[in-house]
Amino acid sequence: MNLLFSNRDLKRLILPLIIEQFLQCFVGLADSLMVATVGEAAVSAVSLVDSVFLLLINVFAALATGGAVVAGQALGRRDEDGACRAANQLVLFVTALSTVIMALVFLLREPLMHQVFGDIEAVVLNNCRIYLMIVVVSIPFIAVYNAGAAVFRSMGNSRISMITAMMMNGINLAGNAILIFGFHCGIEGIAIPTLISRIVGCVFIIKLLADPQLKIHLPKRFSLRPNGSILKQILYIGVPNGLENGMFHLGKIVILSLVASFGTASIAANAVANNVVTFAYLPGTAIGYAILTVVSQCVGARDIPQTKYYVKKLMKLVYGILFLSNTIVALLTIPILHFYNLSPEATQLARTVILYYNVCCILIYAPSFPLPNALRAANDVKFTMIVAVFSMWAFRIAFSYVLADWMDLGLLGVWIAMTIDWLFRGICFSARYLSGHWQKLITTQPSP
Repeated sequence: MNLLFSNRDLKRLILPLIIEQFLQCFVGLADSLMVATVGEAAVSAVSLVDSVFLLLINVFAALATGGAVVAGQALGRRDEDGACRAANQLVLFVTALSTVIMALVFLLREPLMHQVFGDIEAVVLNNCRIYLMIVVVSIPFIAVYNAGAAVFRSMGNSRISMITAMMMNGINLAGNAILIFGFHCGIEGIAIPTLISRIVGCVFIIKLLADPQLKIHLPKRFSLRPNGSILKQILYIGVPNGLENGMFHLGKIVILSLVASFGTASIAANAVANNVVTFAYLPGTAIGYAILTVVSQCVGARDIPQTKYYVKKLMKLVYGILFLSNTIVALLTIPILHFYNLSPEATQLARTVILYYNVCCILIYAPSFPLPNALRAANDVKFTMIVAVFSMWAFRIAFSYVLADWMDLGLLGVWIAMTIDWLFRGICFSARYLSGHWQKLITTQPSP
């Protein structure tokens, strides 16, 4: 078997992805600590506005995934021209759509804030208004950056996105430190570095993507004419993935409102636990991105044996690295919780849900999240969307109310409901993959 990816290729793809994910977490933690020095109103404003922006970013990331799959499949067919056209159309479409959304958010900012955020304190609302007015300009830049990073990953080059992310995070952190501690700025000291970092990241990655030596690159004569055939393929993957991500994010917001009803200790324990377990599952998420890259090229080459070979190999790697990361987090849980200085009740709650999460993550995370990326790369996107959306609302949300509220399990009930959702997803996605139905779909999409 003439393998498309050697062990060295896989290492070069996966390690930067893992490093990038961990750096974002560490930087996010440092960033949140600096924001906290501005005051509670600033923390609340950033949290509220970012909850909306996170939804938009997830949508653009999903579209970028669609473009990456189409470009990766073209590479697998050794159709580099088709891959370049797919990258061109992805950047063109994302730029146009994100610009329209930016304009709509700017024009509708007042009713949007009142409708989404509800009746909040005047000082928080004013901070939201300032933060949104500045950060809204960054929407096209973060959207195009995500598109460029996805294209590089589709070539098996995750090092570029890692370097760019490091640069963006460095600018953001340095800018926050200078404006907040040096110039004693308020909420604008948080927003301006975010905007600048996204502009720099976008320009940097697009400039690199214009290199004609790359297998996938943007042509010197960038086409401004939409190509319906290519866009249809990108949207075929991107739209279901975007709906899935959007529904997932909305579901999490619903669950947070339930957790808020349990009291301050549960709110604090849930927030801290979510921060801690991020380090437990991130390596699995990183390998999930690698699965998308590898499988899309295997599918493009119409090589079913290699597709199965790499899925099996990478899924074994997911299980192994999740066992390691969750074991480390479990062993460090107590000293980490001491750092947060929570109340005894919140500390015990956080410890319980973290340890429960560690066990479940080792056992059922892999088939629930990394595995469906193999199905998406094989064009089986409608099935993954339907299962994910149904499971989110029927199991995670419904069982959260049943277990946490009706059965009085509180915060632990919410986390148990989450793992019931995982289990259902894992069973469905595993059965779908083993059925081989995805093999029938790899010939349904025409070449770009």
